[in-house]
Amino acid sequence: MKNTIKKIIVMFFLMIAPILMSNVLADDPPGPGTGAGGGTPVGAPGSGPVGGGAPIDGGFGILLAMGAIYGGSKVYKAINKKKEVC
Repeated sequence: MKNTIKKIIVMFFLMIAPILMSNVLADDPPGPGTGAGGGTPVGAPGSGPVGGGAPIDGGFGILLAMGAIYGGSKVYKAINKKKEVC
């Protein structure tokens, strides 16, 4: 049973890893003298904040993976506890 759980966990990570790694890819930086918008000079009105359109959702994938691991450990412990009772 332990080997089966280990295989399931390894397969889960192998299937989820490409999805999590796709967030790592980024666009090229803007050219010199331009703001986050790409064409507005830095400091000009409407140039936007520093960092502009940077995504902030990178932590969601990590949180989701940690929740899946926690849930998997709870299921694993429940199955083992059930076997000990029988």
